[in-house]
Amino acid sequence: MRRPRVKPEHRAYRTVDGNVRIGSVVHGIGSEIADPEGWVWTLVEAMDGSRDPARLVAEVLRGHPGAGLTAADLAAAVDDLTEAGFVEDAGAPEPAALSAPERERYGRGMTLQRWMDLTPRSSPWEPQLALRAGRVLLVGVGGTGGAAARDLVASGVGHLHCVEPDTVELSNLNRQTLYGEADIGAPKLDTALRALRALNRHVELSGERREVRGPGDLADLLAAAPYDALLLAADRPPVVRRWANEVCLATGTPWAEAGYRGPLVSVGVFRPGTGACWVCLRDAEAERRELRLPPGADEEIASPRMAWNPVNAVTAQLSGSLLAHAGLALLSGVPHLDPGSRFGFNLMRPGDNLLDRASRRPDCPACGKTAGDGAEEPEGEAGAAALREPGR
Repeated sequence: MRRPRVKPEHRAYRTVDGNVRIGSVVHGIGSEIADPEGWVWTLVEAMDGSRDPARLVAEVLRGHPGAGLTAADLAAAVDDLTEAGFVEDAGAPEPAALSAPERERYGRGMTLQRWMDLTPRSSPWEPQLALRAGRVLLVGVGGTGGAAARDLVASGVGHLHCVEPDTVELSNLNRQTLYGEADIGAPKLDTALRALRALNRHVELSGERREVRGPGDLADLLAAAPYDALLLAADRPPVVRRWANEVCLATGTPWAEAGYRGPLVSVGVFRPGTGACWVCLRDAEAERRELRLPPGADEEIASPRMAWNPVNAVTAQLSGSLLAHAGLALLSGVPHLDPGSRFGFNLMRPGDNLLDRASRRPDCPACGKTAGDGAEEPEGEAGAAALREPGR
């Protein structure tokens, strides 16, 4: 490392009892270090990016001559702080792969990634470069998908391929903010691509008007080009999530799906081979629910399926932004999201956030040891599952 520097977002401070807190006060990032002799504070203060490692060590040794420290002790401390994700190299060159306008455009995003990133990097721009190299397949460009597409393009994903068969309708306009009244009757895909291209000329955009009618359609889409992630923002047919899970397991494609169910907004994140698949998570969620239905009662009475999705621009945009957040994390690794998990918000009770995790289930019919043995899914299972799944 040329010139170690504590990340500006992770600036340290001393507590009332003399400990050193570093990494910000955001839960999941910061740490507290006991510092009875005071040299840790001197070290982090000296790591301001103006000194090379040798000068840094000399500065701390000069300030604490009686502490019994060695150069090796201090080098190990710097290594520990770097491995914890709190230190960057102030001497790292600007990435040649990003033009000056791109660095200006994505500069604020880079600092957010740097804040959330606890992986040692040769350059703070590495996550942004991963986004620039990323290729995403987005299925559905309605309320959730339109918001996700907008956020992905603004964030600098390299290539986005959008799939959407529908035309714009008046009833879409309370939530699908890529479209306006003048677009009614026009293909959503054409209008969306036009708006997205106006947002960021550095992103490669493509699309096709196509309806997904089975797992074969998703498999064809993923086979048409190399994609790093599938983002599912379609809500019909209801079994489409199961198809996505099946195809992504077969191809090893990381994926995410998001939507809303009334005031509940959530996203599920999956990485084949790591953690639970969508079926594992869904079954675990079903087992934890306490509907207290009478024996033999249909779950529809507790979670009715309607011909419409109650939604406004807020719930649609939140779900789309969560989907984009998951996509950015799958591409860049920042932040780390546990695969096989679902998280989101309950807008009725701020602070009552949603979080479901599951372990991979050995008996899962999709990814478990018995998967692929030709067993048929029970009739009606997909329809029942749809009653509990969010809309788009």
